[in-house]
Amino acid sequence: MNNPEIKLKQKVLRLRTLTAAACVILASAWGSAGAIADEIKIGVVDTERILAESAPAVRALKKIEKEFLPRDQEIKKLALQAKALQDLLENEGKTMPEADRRGKERELATLNRELQRAQRQMREDLSLRQNDEVATLQLTASKAIQIIAEAEKYDLILPLRDLVYRSPRVDITEKVIKALADK
Repeated sequence: MNNPEIKLKQKVLRLRTLTAAACVILASAWGSAGAIADEIKIGVVDTERILAESAPAVRALKKIEKEFLPRDQEIKKLALQAKALQDLLENEGKTMPEADRRGKERELATLNRELQRAQRQMREDLSLRQNDEVATLQLTASKAIQIIAEAEKYDLILPLRDLVYRSPRVDITEKVIKALADK
């Protein structure tokens, strides 16, 4: 899926959330619907916090760091080689024979290209890997939220990021993080 598709889906989700919230507000504001509004149970969840603090999120981050550590070390090694070669050229380049200096300059240019390619490839691979883990975590969190909503008989669970105000008593984020600790 590309970025425009994701952004469109996010906009649709926000619109649905806002529509649902507006319906709840209208129902509670309606004079004869006061009794109905008292029976509606609404919860709020901070998905960003779940993606940052939950046990599966922390495990995924450590897993990715461990997975990319060898590549990161290799890139640092290339950067040190390039720096050493650049320092050599700066310090001794003027006293070197012309052919040697040109050879070292070509070697430095090749090393810099290789370093940039390796960095770019690692960033792309890391981004893809992080996106995969986030998608998996979002599915797991959604299932946990649904289980909590059904068990505690919530009528509506809203994401925190779209809300202007919420009472701490309707925030179920901590319950979700605790539920995810077991997974």
